Order: sequence, then C-alpha cells, then structure tokens
Amino acid sequence: MDLLHESRKKAERWLNSTVIDASSKEEITKLLSHSDPKNLIDSFYKNLEFGTGGLRGIMGVGANCINRYTIGAATQGLANYLKKIFANQEINVAIAYDSRNNSSELAQVTANVFSANGITVHLFSELRPTPLLSFAIRYLKCQSGVVLTASHNPKEYNGYKAYWNDGAQLVPPHDKNVIKEVEAITSFEQIRFTANPSKIIAVNPDVEHAYYSEVTRLIPHKESIIRQKNIPIVYSSIHGAGITMVPECLNRLGFENVQVVEEQRQPNGNFPTVQSPNPEERSAMQMALTKAQAINAELVMATDPDTDRVGIGIKDSAGQFFLLNGNQAFALMMWFVLKNLKDTQNAYIAKTIVTTELVDDMARQLGIQCFNTLTGFKYIAELMREQEGKTKFIAAGEESYGYMVGDFVRDKDAVSACAFFAAMAAAARDDGKTLFDWLLELYVEFGFYKESLVNVVRKGAEGERQIKDMMRKYREAPPALIAGEKVVRVLDYQLREETNLISGEKKPIDLPASDVLQFYTEHGTKISVRPSGTEPKIKFYVSVKSALKSKTDFESVNRYLDESIKQIEKELV
Repeated sequence: MDLLHESRKKAERWLNSTVIDASSKEEITKLLSHSDPKNLIDSFYKNLEFGTGGLRGIMGVGANCINRYTIGAATQGLANYLKKIFANQEINVAIAYDSRNNSSELAQVTANVFSANGITVHLFSELRPTPLLSFAIRYLKCQSGVVLTASHNPKEYNGYKAYWNDGAQLVPPHDKNVIKEVEAITSFEQIRFTANPSKIIAVNPDVEHAYYSEVTRLIPHKESIIRQKNIPIVYSSIHGAGITMVPECLNRLGFENVQVVEEQRQPNGNFPTVQSPNPEERSAMQMALTKAQAINAELVMATDPDTDRVGIGIKDSAGQFFLLNGNQAFALMMWFVLKNLKDTQNAYIAKTIVTTELVDDMARQLGIQCFNTLTGFKYIAELMREQEGKTKFIAAGEESYGYMVGDFVRDKDAVSACAFFAAMAAAARDDGKTLFDWLLELYVEFGFYKESLVNVVRKGAEGERQIKDMMRKYREAPPALIAGEKVVRVLDYQLREETNLISGEKKPIDLPASDVLQFYTEHGTKISVRPSGTEPKIKFYVSVKSALKSKTDFESVNRYLDESIKQIEKELV
C-alpha cells in the first residue's frame, strides 16, 4: 500500500466534508502542502484502533489523532452497537474525564453524541479518577461508560477508554464489533453531534460516597491506623485527577498527616513540573521524594493523571527513600492482603503474564489460586466475569503500577491502592517495622525476584514496521542462550503454543492469541517481549531470581541480580 497516496486521499475526504470545522481544514491544507509528507502520513495513514487501553493517540487533526471527529466516530459506533445489543431497552452510559488538555471538551462531545442517539448520559461535572467511572457504571446500572484520558502518556496524548456494563474495559468480541460499527461510518455526516440536553444528567455525589464505603470495608488492621494515624505520608497527584479523591479517601480512613505536594496539586494537562506524568519514572516522583526526605515521611505515593496507577516510595534500612517497582509493590501488597485473608477457600488472585512470578509462588505456598491473563486489566476483568459465582476474587495487579483489591471496581484503581499502601505502612509501624523490613521478609520466605523493563521507542508508520520486524525476527530465530544460560522454553502467545526446547514437546496456551513471546532459561530467568498496545514502543521484560537466606544477605544478592539484568539488557537491545 502506498501510505502517502492513501493518506492524501483520506485527508482530502476530511477537507471536503461539510462537518469538519474551518480551523481543522486549515491544518489539513498545511499538511497537504508541506514538502515533507511525514506529518501527513502519521496523521492519516490509519484509523485509531482500540488497543489494550482503548483509543489513544496524539491530539491533532487527522484519522490517526485524537480530536472531536475521531472521538465522535468512536462514540457513534459505540452508540450504534449498544442499540443493537440492548435493543428495546433504556440505555444508560456514564462519562468521566481527567486533567488532560481537551478532556472536558471531548467528554462533552461524547455526551452530546450519545444523547443525540437517545441514550441517557450520566456525566461527571468535574474531573474524576478512572476507577470511579468503573464503579459508577455498575452503581448506576449503566450499559456502558467512557473516560477521556491517555493515562500516563506524555502531554501530547489523549484517549478514550470504553467500558461495558460490568465496569470493565471492552474485550473481544465487543471491542472489535465497536470498531466494525465505527468503520461502517463512511462520512462525518452520519455522526449525530447535536446534543439532546434532556438526556444528559450530572452524576450525584452519592456515587463517590458509596465508593469510599467499599474501600473502608476492605481495609484490614483498622486498629493500626487508629494508633498510627499521625504517620507522615506524602502524596502527589502529578497535576492529575487523583487530587479530587486520594487525600479524601485517606482522611476518611483516619490518616491525619497526609502532606500533598503543593506544586503538583493543581490539575494541569501540560504537566508543567514533570517531563512525563508517569509514576513509573523517577523524575515524575522527584518532588514527592524530596518532600518526603525533608519531613522524614513514612511513605511516598504519586498517581498518574487518571489515577489508575500509583508509584510507591519507601525508606531503606539507612532511612533513604527509594522507589518500589510495580512488581515489588504488587508482591508486597499481596503479602499483606493474603496474610490477612480470613477465608482462603475457593479464593483466587490474578496477574498478567509479564508480572513477577514471585506472586505465583506466594499464592501457591499460601494455598490461593493465581490466574495469569494477557497484559491489560481488561483481561483480568474478563476473568472475573468468567469466575463470578464459581470462585471468590481477592485482588489483582500488574507490573505497570496497576492494582485492585476487591471486586467493586473492575479496572486498576490507584485510589484504593493508595489506601491499602497507607494501611500497610501503619500496620508495619504498629509492628515495630517498616515496609522495607516486610519486603526483605517476603524475599526470604518466597525467593528474591528482581525485574527490569526496557522500552525501545519507534514512532510513526516506519516505527510500526520496525517493531513488527523485530517481533518477526525473535519469532523466527529465538535466542539459544541468554546471558550464558540455555533457553529451555519458548511461549508464543500469537501461535498459542509453548515449546520445550529440551524435549521438543509442544503444548497449547489457554489464552487468546496475542503478539507476545516469552523465553525461559535453565535457571529460571524469564524474558518477555511484546509491542505496546498504547504507545509506539516494543517492551522487553526481564526477570531474574535467587534465594535470599537471610535479610543480611540482601545487598550482595541484590548486586548479583542487578549484574545479571545488565548483562541480559546488553544482549537484548
């Protein structure tokens, strides 16, 4: 396919539409007349598709960008699908948005299109965290919901996460069927942009109060919070929606010394104090860490713009703050949750295939079933739907800083996660220990696992081709050795097949097809390779492990694992 030719044709269709506004047409004209066609191609070479995080892209004009027209088309397609699935029913949807530039305007466009299609819209009047949207869908008995956010992506991005009636993000077949409905829209004239105001209702504060009640009900060791209510906790919303709920949630639990990073309190889609509003990056959490060191805090927490991910900082044995990675934080949370679980019968937890296997080992030894799903919390939510009425869901998490305890929300939830980490800090202090002490005890009991993530960014149409080539090469010629260790197992999730390279035995993988490869070595090292579903990058997940005989051996074993990871990273990239 000639990308430039196809991009020009699509741009000209936009230019000739009577619906497209004058300023957008002016931008398209500039793209068409520019001597370098790269921006034209990147803007129009394809239509945005639902990935692991829904619809997400750079804001701007074009079919491959986030704008009122691509959002309108997605909403019209979703509305058409809802009316087919819930024919002859009153259809309700909930809509929320975060602090990103244009999020409130795009939320209004979404509400307008739904209402114009005769669908009742429950619209949050102010920015709110994504998990509250997930909760609201079931609380308000909606058939669907949408949140306008690009999660932790850079400021140029925005996005559109669509949810089903169980409060979970769309999964097959719904996501693909919605795309088909969107593709059936051949002109913008088919999109009903003119709102029916009588169908748009403001969300009642009762929804938020009900959410707080659910969180409070699940928190163990509340007596520890009473005794340790004054422990200093630093929190930053990194200019996002978390400021509207996290401090209030902690206050309702009884914490009286929560220090907010004032420079990052104000919601702002330009995220002026950080390069990227991603709590996975130390730079995004630096202000919170500096404040925590200054006041000798017990715990640091920072959430991303839509408050579904949280970064955690704790003190080491020397009193210096360091950041837990997502695997460490999740393992520590599961240790706390599972050891306080009163009834383990028929109970389960869930995680993604690229998340630490320390949690699998922990669950196995504690007598709890642990399910693994494809990457993306929507697949965990799908598992919860399948297991409903059969087994009892306890908690879930993923390495990319997403956690969820209890089933009242069906997506990763940084508001309740902040509540649990604060409760953990209080319980540890009440026990005369720190969260770092608990982490070392965890490693001694179940094994010292250490993980690393390498992101290789390849932007635009050419970058997409390069990522596909990299995956093809790994698939056709898998490595025989990784850091001197023999590769003994290969899991190809696209072929849904696991191969034992020693015996030659093959067995099926009981998960949907996905473009992921995993390599296991003879000593338990694990490498996972997958293209990102939300960003122009390919991801390499590295996991190594060792026994930790005592807490005093931590530094030496930690150095050994770090060196192993560095060697592997050199070979991969």
